[in-house]
Amino acid sequence: MSLSEELDRIAAAAEPYAEEGELLAGVVAAEPEEGARVYLCAFEGEESRSWLALDADGLPIEDRTLVREAAELSALCELAEELSGGGDLEELRDVLKRLRLTESPVGIEEAEEAALALEAAVGRPPRVASHAYLDAVGTATRRLERALGDSADSPFAQAMQAATGAVTELAEEVEREYKRVRSEA
Repeated sequence: MSLSEELDRIAAAAEPYAEEGELLAGVVAAEPEEGARVYLCAFEGEESRSWLALDADGLPIEDRTLVREAAELSALCELAEELSGGGDLEELRDVLKRLRLTESPVGIEEAEEAALALEAAVGRPPRVASHAYLDAVGTATRRLERALGDSADSPFAQAMQAATGAVTELAEEVEREYKRVRSEA
């Protein structure tokens, strides 16, 4: 079963947990532990948002530590995607191509290859948020940074570090607004 099909299946399992006036806004898959897939579901009401994590069987997860880890990991992976390559890999690849064609600076081919590798590491949604994904994006981003001549501190790593407050805020929101599930739902 493809990830898209899994997400559709989990969305169908999550919908009965929507309260009156709420709609299921999205489902994100995460693997905070190897082989432990968590589906983080966001529900939105007129002025509120609530959360529920489901397991692979579509059942609510009660382990709050696992839920928090899934929320943090999902946020980190989304940030990594947004911040990698300056935020717009397609535009970066176009700029590198124009530079190669007009100025042909030393190392431009290496930079283009690194940008292409980063684009492959980032991939296209949907994806599973995982430590392996973060590692792959981080490694590919650092390769690109070095190819572009940045051998000092990684701007990507600095941006990720600066965003830890937002990651913590999301995890706290998920904990605070986590649905209290009745067994008959």
